[in-house]
Amino acid sequence: MKILITGGAGFIGSHVIRLFALKYPDYQIYNLDALTYAGNLENLKDLEHLNNYTFIKGDITDENYINQIFDKYRFDAIIHLAAESHVDRSITDPLAFAKTNILGTMILLNAFKNLWKDNWNGKLFYHVSTDEVYGTLGTQGLFKESTPYDPNSPYSASKASSDHFVRAYGETYNLPYVISNCSNNYGPNQFPEKLIPLFINNIIKNKPLPVYGDGNYTRDWLYVKDHAIAIDMVFHKGKNTETYNIGGFNEWKNLDLVKLLCDVMDEKLGKEVGQSQQLITFIKDRPGHDLRYAIDASKINNDLGWSPSVTFEQGLLKTVDWYLENSEWLQNITSGNYQSYYDKMYLHD
Repeated sequence: MKILITGGAGFIGSHVIRLFALKYPDYQIYNLDALTYAGNLENLKDLEHLNNYTFIKGDITDENYINQIFDKYRFDAIIHLAAESHVDRSITDPLAFAKTNILGTMILLNAFKNLWKDNWNGKLFYHVSTDEVYGTLGTQGLFKESTPYDPNSPYSASKASSDHFVRAYGETYNLPYVISNCSNNYGPNQFPEKLIPLFINNIIKNKPLPVYGDGNYTRDWLYVKDHAIAIDMVFHKGKNTETYNIGGFNEWKNLDLVKLLCDVMDEKLGKEVGQSQQLITFIKDRPGHDLRYAIDASKINNDLGWSPSVTFEQGLLKTVDWYLENSEWLQNITSGNYQSYYDKMYLHD
């Protein structure tokens, strides 16, 4: 089987690539990534010797290039992770999110449709989405697969649109697909614009920890390696045209999470407990900030047998340990040096 994984040099994508390439040596795994700011090939340097792993540098919005590589490699399946995903960036540059998340997804769908026509036996388009398409929850309730879409940010609106196009191609062209909507991911290799790695880095450097509003925004946290395992299960066992919500059963208010992270970091760095909490700084809230996300993951649990392997506290300890043990990775990311890795590894004579 030839599997194209888009956005494979990114945070979630690199964990999915590693799982598939190592677990399924008979599969050919192709990693398509444009290597924008969040794509980092250093995340996958331990796989470069594998015969079943191939990196392809390319942009999913480049229709001609996408058609060329589909004709060349004739992918049997796609796991589509490539996306602009940072809400703050979507507020300042919404058109970039529309281009990548909507148009890019359509170009992939079209290339897959044109490649196989009606010969869909053994083929699959797996679209990885987000819980943010459902909008916001009050203090009660959970997002289910049947929850109506109600996106509030340019990011979530672009992902909601891409979900709709995947379903439309399934209905119109019989293109086989599955969709999963996940909660907030955390873990090793995450780009430090997201809350947990940003704050780990800021605590190390004794910099302020910016918390939006009153800090009572609530999120469900999913350890990235558990997400990769769930993607493996959905890919192999999920039913055609079905949607699966993947959540960590870990609801935390932002402020409580930050305080826990501060205490963990104080212990790891040998600081007096409470010292890092003094870095917490409340800042002006961002526009359209959703109050609460929480996923009901009972469907994937009941139908496919998936459940998280770690509690949030366990996953956070693993995450903190990884960043402290990989200070060079963090330094390369924050300095921008990681972007030269592709040139060094792929553009030499």
